[in-house]
This record gives sequence, C-alpha cells and structure tokens, in this order.
Amino acid sequence: MNQPDITAVRDYLLGLQDHICQQLEIVDGQEKFVEDAWERTDGLAGGGRTRVLNDGAVFEQGGVNFSHVRGTSMPASATANRPELAGRSFEAIGVSLVIHPKNPFAPTSHANVRFFIAEKEGEEPIWWFGGGYDLTPYYGFEEDAIHWHQTAKNACDPFGDDVYPKLKKWCDDYFYLKHRDETRGAGGLFFDDLTEGGFKHCFAFLQSVGNSYIDAYVPIVKRRKDTQYGEREHDFQLYRRGRYVEFNLVYDRGTLFGLQSGGRTESILMSLPPLVKWRYNWQPEPGSDEAKLYEVFLKPQDWLA
Repeated sequence: MNQPDITAVRDYLLGLQDHICQQLEIVDGQEKFVEDAWERTDGLAGGGRTRVLNDGAVFEQGGVNFSHVRGTSMPASATANRPELAGRSFEAIGVSLVIHPKNPFAPTSHANVRFFIAEKEGEEPIWWFGGGYDLTPYYGFEEDAIHWHQTAKNACDPFGDDVYPKLKKWCDDYFYLKHRDETRGAGGLFFDDLTEGGFKHCFAFLQSVGNSYIDAYVPIVKRRKDTQYGEREHDFQLYRRGRYVEFNLVYDRGTLFGLQSGGRTESILMSLPPLVKWRYNWQPEPGSDEAKLYEVFLKPQDWLA
C-alpha cells in the first residue's frame, strides 16, 4: 500500500476525532461535545463534522474538527511556495483541534493532522502529510513541558533519531509571532510536506503523532485543573490569549488555507478563545510568575536535556 489511500486516511481521522472527544469528555466530567455536521454549499464537494464543548467543568471551550473538502484549484496559501500545484484540483482531509481550559494554570493545546492530494489529468498526483501539536501555557511548569516533549519524542523515535529534534525546531520556528518577537508557547512538533519514505511510512508517522496527543495533554490538565487561582491569574490568562488570536489570524497556514479555499468560517475560527483581552504596552512585574513565562517558557530550549 504505497499508493495514496485517502479512504484509509479518512477512516483513521474519523476514529481519532471520536477518541479525542471521548477522552476529553471524561476529563471534563460535566459537558459533552455537540456535533455540527456540515456540507459545502458553494457548488464544490466536501464537508465535515465540527464538535464543540462549551462551559464545561474543566474546559471553557474546546473544538475538535474533522473536515474533508475538495476544490478545483489550490488557494494562494498553498501555491505560494509550491507553484507546481497551480491548476490542480485538490482534496484536503484532516482533524484540527484547540482546547482552552478554564483554569489559568492549565495550558491551552492545539493539534492538527492532515493529508493533501493535488491532481491534474495526465500527471502523477502530488500528495503530502502535515500536522503536529503545541502547548501554550499561561503559567509554566517544567514537569509539564518535559512530559509534553517526552511524549512527542516517543511518538517520533520509531521513525528515526533525528525526527524529534527536527520537528521540535520546526515547531519553535513556526509558532513564532514576528511582530512580538516571541514564541506562542512551549512548543511541540510541527511538520509539513511529508512524503519521504512513501505513503505507507508517512501515514504510519501521522498516526503515531495523532495517537500521542491525548497521552501528552491529558496528564497535564489533570495535574492543573483544580489549582486555586484568583482574578490576577484569570486576567493574565485572558491577556495571553490575545497572542493566540494574533497568531491564528495573521500567520497560521491552516486558517489562511481554510478561508482562502472557501471553507466553513465557523469551523475554521473555532480555535479562537471565547474571552480575551488586550492591553496597551503591558509588562509583567519583574520576578513574578507572569515574568517567568516570558523568560523561560517562551524561550525555545531543549526540555529533555
């Protein structure tokens, strides 16, 4: 099976969405994900199922989205660096999620696993995998960062000793706000345009990453979800969520691809937090826990050293 098999990818991703939602519902213990199945209405094929959990005991908002869309031409966000894709029809299939906990001591997390195939009559299809996950703490804990990165490394190790360091650096470089000169969070994994080794090898890697997300995130949430906090911590959480919004609307390839390809806006923007603040020229108090986030957890480093 080294020819692209989009049916196998679709079946895996639908199952992954089910598994992630089930596990997060167990952690929350109160609310369930509500599903919104949708189809494109612009004459092109495709659709998906968006699942959202709101105002739970643990999660303020969480979205886990499956989509499978088809178009007659690739949008500009996809062809900017790959002009060979111009003029090809495409299929894009993936699971994307963002989870925003209530407790400021529990970090936001994001994950995405996806497959693209672009075709043109008389030519070989061009396909690739992409994805990864990253952690965005508001108050950083070394044991959380170590656990997150160790789990990511464990997912990569069967595919080569060089895979985790490469994808870890790619994540640090990608989730970077140039206009703020800071990373979005404590990093994780990021990969794109993955074809090396053939379809079967790349699909196995995608599954390893996707399957490891819950193992990486749930233990952290369980440790932090009941930590006592006050208005100061909540206010800082809302302020830092502003950085999340800035990255997703200015830089994120998935957001840009979805909007430029005529995707479903509600599903694309489910990643945005329900409450957020901006303040003019705010600076953390020196020596504070808020300052430690900037000084330690927003600085790319080898958490497994």
